[in-house]
Amino acid sequence: MVVLVEGVAVIPGLYTYVATALAAGAIAFAGGWKVQAWRYDAQIAGIHAKHAEASLKRSEAARADETKTAGKESTHATATQENSDAFTTSQPVRDAIARADLARVERLRLDADRRAATYRAQAQADDAARRDLANRLEAFDRHIVEGAGVVAEHREALARRDAEVVLLRGQIDADRALMAP
Repeated sequence: MVVLVEGVAVIPGLYTYVATALAAGAIAFAGGWKVQAWRYDAQIAGIHAKHAEASLKRSEAARADETKTAGKESTHATATQENSDAFTTSQPVRDAIARADLARVERLRLDADRRAATYRAQAQADDAARRDLANRLEAFDRHIVEGAGVVAEHREALARRDAEVVLLRGQIDADRALMAP
């Protein structure tokens, strides 16, 4: 049966069916929306968990790297200190060798001066020949003294250079240990 309501043909109960269908659709839509919201919340929770796990791994890696670097720096500082101490400890020995060489040079100079005086005394007996001989011997003695002085200077420089090479080699080893992976 068809009923006219305000000039429109209406089947009785149709509104009830339509209203029921709309209500059911709304409930289904709302339920689906809730399910989607739960899924979305679960996905976000999973993403947050993954980010937290990744952050924890990065923090642990950074801490491990800092620990490793601190160990290397400590080893480097110890090696540098030992290297410096070895150089400083060897300085008195080098100084003693240099003083001994200088004392030897001074003794040679005094001996050369005494011999020169002797040579001059001998030269007075025979002017020309002995003066020439005395001058040559004096020059020879001066050369000996100068040569001994040069040897002493070179020995001191060589001892210092050797100690510096040991110092530098130790520092290179310490630096390489610091930079090693």
